This record gives sequence, C-alpha cells and structure tokens, in this order.
Amino acid sequence: MIGLLIMTEKGFTVLKKIVETYSSSIVTYVCSDRDKNVLKDFYVEIYDYCKLNGISFYNRTQNDLPYVKYKIAISWKWIIKDTSNLIVFHDSLLPKYRGFNPLVTALINGDTQIGVTAIQAKEDVDSGNIIGSSEVSISYPIKIKDAIEIVSICYSELINSIIDKIVNNLEMPSIPQDESLASFSLWRDEDDYKIDWNDSANKIQRFIDAVGFPYKGAYSFVGDKLFKFHEVELLPDIKIANRTPGKVLRFVSDSPVIVCKEGLLLATKISDEDGNIYKLKNLRTRFL
Repeated sequence: MIGLLIMTEKGFTVLKKIVETYSSSIVTYVCSDRDKNVLKDFYVEIYDYCKLNGISFYNRTQNDLPYVKYKIAISWKWIIKDTSNLIVFHDSLLPKYRGFNPLVTALINGDTQIGVTAIQAKEDVDSGNIIGSSEVSISYPIKIKDAIEIVSICYSELINSIIDKIVNNLEMPSIPQDESLASFSLWRDEDDYKIDWNDSANKIQRFIDAVGFPYKGAYSFVGDKLFKFHEVELLPDIKIANRTPGKVLRFVSDSPVIVCKEGLLLATKISDEDGNIYKLKNLRTRFL
C-alpha cells in the first residue's frame, strides 16, 4: 500500500511505529541508503528490521521499486523525480527553514518551537501544500541527539494521522504555504562545523550542541592541529580590556575558559581529531 523512502533515526522510528500500530503488510517496500555525514545513520537497523518483519528492502541505487498508492519520504536527501502521490516529511514548521538540515539551523538560532511538517511533494523544494504538522516546545541547552528523539515523537504522531487516512481512503488535507513567511536553510559541509569565536558564547554553545553526535561535531584549530568540542558551559562574562575571541583566559578544574565575542565558555570536554580526550595545559593558547 505504501512505500517508505527513509533514512536516519527518524525514518527508523516511523517504520517501527507503522509496523507496531498497523502491521508490516501495509508497507510494500522500504528504500534507504547510507549517510556519510553522520556518525550513526541507522542504515543497518532499518535493513535488519525490514528483514525481521518480511518487508522488501531496496537500496537507493535500485530503480525497480514496485508501484504503491503513496510514497512517504523521511530524512531523504536526494531529488525524487516522480512526485506523484509523494508525501515528504520535513524537519521544520514550514514554510520556515525549507531546504537542508532545518533542525540543526533551528537549534543554532535558538528556536523554542521545533517540529515536523508533512507536505505534498512538488518540484520547488519543500514548497508543497501542507498535509499536517506536529510541534513541541524546547528549552536550552539541548543537544541534537535529544532534539532528534523529541522530533521523532512528532513524526510518530503525524504518521498515525496520515496512515489512518490512507487505510480508510480519506482525503488528505491540502493547505497552501504562506510564501511571505518562507525562509531557507542551506546545505552544510566540513567548513560549517568550524567554531566562530566571534559569535556570542550562547550561540557557540548552541552550535556545538547542534552539530554533535550523530553529526561529526564542532571543531577549532590551535595552529594546524584540530580539536573537537563536545561539552561546554556558559560562564558569567567579565570586562576584558583587550578582548580577543578564541584566547584562553584561565583554567577551571583543568578545563579552559575561552573568550568569545560576548561571554565566556568553559570547555569541559575536548578531543583531538581521532577522538582521544585532550587536556589542554598551556594558558597561552589561541583557538582559531
């Protein structure tokens, strides 16, 4: 009846929710692929779950997908040429943050409302009519892993209402988006994981938390040596006559206090490029 084009933890959560609430027979096939931009992409979990429940599994490179009444795409990164009866789940409250990594962008920007929107696919990215949405309030600090788990609940709520309509042959809602409220979130590459110490301490903390596991993590350089930042805490700011973002001010319990454009950050967990925990010892350190 339906085909699922899914990736990551969110896609895996929805797959399990459908099977547990209805049955595996409602899912004609699952199509997935690897995601090299995250440390854990749930590809193996999706594959194993399909085999366990007798669901046909296809890799994205295969072109012989069976006909289904509806296709549902979740965490899908590629253009789908056939948009007929295609429902796309997007990690934002559309029309806000069309495009790439909307949840990461929302967390970096400090949004207090996050969620997911289901839309009818069309050629213009993420601009289709809205079928439904689910949102939740959050507070900071919050890590991306926890935000994904929260949004996964929104996915589960939304998929239930959509599957109910499919099973009972009910008409899908179709609400046009307000183009005057549209905004976009750009794709990210390796350069976008680099910390900008000219931001405020608040924003840098949100950034570090937003691009952490399952993503590759925020980094900064000392000379030509790369360091990854995993845990930071906000400290009260002080007056610094020659303020220089990125310099270490002092140590607190062997952890460096780093000067930001506004505010101070205590870096309680830093690793080298290979993931080995690193204890900084030199006060005369400048992060770039």
